[in-house]
Amino acid sequence: MTATLRIMGSPERARDATAFTPEGLGCGPTLPLWTRSDCFAWKGAARDRREILRCAMSQENVEIVRSGFAAWNAGDMDALADLFADDIVLRLPEGWPEPGPYVGRDEAIRQFKQNREVFESDRLEPITEFMGAGDRVLVRLIWRGMGGEGPESALEWTILCSVRRGRVVSIEYFWDHAEALEAAGLRE
Repeated sequence: MTATLRIMGSPERARDATAFTPEGLGCGPTLPLWTRSDCFAWKGAARDRREILRCAMSQENVEIVRSGFAAWNAGDMDALADLFADDIVLRLPEGWPEPGPYVGRDEAIRQFKQNREVFESDRLEPITEFMGAGDRVLVRLIWRGMGGEGPESALEWTILCSVRRGRVVSIEYFWDHAEALEAAGLRE
């Protein structure tokens, strides 16, 4: 099947390209690819089928991580836990009071709940686009906490999630965005 793929990103990079799209991707005839630079680097009208699949999987993984943000912001820790693999590994940023790592869904959720208890309300606010790179998704965010035991808080960091078979298998936090980009194999 031939379909038009809309390549998203900065306006100067947005363009259409014709490529082979295998059946069953669940993405419809237009795949939103706004992730790695090599997803933009179309050589001619068609790309290798594996590259299209990899970019489509990147977008699928981005949507999984986005749904994690939605679950967090809705206060639905059960929905968040459902996105995690049984053996997820959570690595908090350098200098965090309880550095971990936390291994397993129950340990990761326990740590997240403990962090949330400090505030009456909190929210994750992405401040960059979600970037998919194969099985990894990277996003810069602010975690805002209001009320409760402590002062209002606005922590800015980057998270790097690895997704396999539709489940988040690892989450790493970085204070330094450039360090997270390097860990993901991306460049600014």
